[in-house]
Amino acid sequence: MPHLPLANIPYASLPLWMGSTPLQEAQQPLWVLVGLPYDGTTSYRPGARFAPAALREASWGLETYAPLWHRELGEDVAYADGGDLELPPGNRDECLARMAAAANAVLEAGHHWLGLGGEHLVTLPAFNAHLLRYPDIAILHFDAHADLREDFMGEALSHATVLRRCVEQITPERYVQVGIRSGTPQEWAWMREHNTLLPSDEASMAASIAEAKRRLGNRPVYLTIDLDVLDPSILPGTGTPEPGGLSYDQLQRWLLGLRGLNVVGADVVELSPPYDTSEVSTVVAAKVVRDVLMLVAA
Repeated sequence: MPHLPLANIPYASLPLWMGSTPLQEAQQPLWVLVGLPYDGTTSYRPGARFAPAALREASWGLETYAPLWHRELGEDVAYADGGDLELPPGNRDECLARMAAAANAVLEAGHHWLGLGGEHLVTLPAFNAHLLRYPDIAILHFDAHADLREDFMGEALSHATVLRRCVEQITPERYVQVGIRSGTPQEWAWMREHNTLLPSDEASMAASIAEAKRRLGNRPVYLTIDLDVLDPSILPGTGTPEPGGLSYDQLQRWLLGLRGLNVVGADVVELSPPYDTSEVSTVVAAKVVRDVLMLVAA
């Protein structure tokens, strides 16, 4: 299998995700971790460009075995590390083009995409690549913010508009949101009109998980997790913290409950390591990535 043509940082200079296979050595279809160090449209607290490297370093502090999943990375979950893309600072369109090319390369090689953001706009080029191969694809979106604005300060391509750009290419019936607690009046009206947002409180969790699985069914799913879905007391290191979110345990139970979905692509975004010098946010985020690997490779 070819390595990513746009992973221009040499593999030897990158700490690989703990236990992963370098992508150029992969001999079978794998879930491929791809670092997307981009935060060019971040509107509040930049720093998400540093997340992929920090996540890889933090992965070495985690066990490969996940007891709640009864699975082990490497033994039960096949995955590789494709390295970070080299993205030119200040050139949004070229950055998006390189991400799209990389996602297409991963899929054409028979692998599966797991993007490590970076800010949330990195979802758009990856989702577009998946849409070309899976015309009936659905989106499962964990976030504090709706990200459904038509534009943000006149820009149509932004972390605040990314899900609008994705969903306008499918139908709202193929879009499920979890954890949203911030948005404009127009975004809330859109979510109410299309009934896309599921309750995420403790009392509603079991019913909401069942409803998400019913809505998504057997169709291919793109999973995107903005880490600010977690309460900032759990994960303060993010670009736009929003009080009142999920605990880590709740997010993990959501992911455990979603086993059986046909997840064909995924990303975890919006960790901003500079805003948590304790590095606990990065460790939590790395464990979320591990949970996603357990889910998607089930």
